[in-house]
Amino acid sequence: MKKYEARKRRHVKIAAKIRGTKDRPRLIVFRSNASIYAQLIDDNAGKTLASASDIKMKKEKKTDKAKKVGLEIAKKAGEQKITSCVFDRNGFKYHGRVKELAEGAREGGLNF
Repeated sequence: MKKYEARKRRHVKIAAKIRGTKDRPRLIVFRSNASIYAQLIDDNAGKTLASASDIKMKKEKKTDKAKKVGLEIAKKAGEQKITSCVFDRNGFKYHGRVKELAEGAREGGLNF
């Protein structure tokens, strides 16, 4: 089994157990080799409430950019009066950039 297929299989298992609502949306993370993305999703309505990525950030360490993305998504959530969410690591290990994004979101005021 390829690495990508294993991650997708893990994501399907995780996604079956968690759902996001308007009051407590799902914070989903996507990590590519170059960038990291985060979205707050209301699964009941099928809408993205907020999103953030490191595409327009200056060149620095990837983990530092991930933490800034976490702070940015928490700020956008705060503007919409969202204080808690469900964390969806999207099949990625809770390590490195994914962990830094989660810690940044917690520092920004999101609870999960």
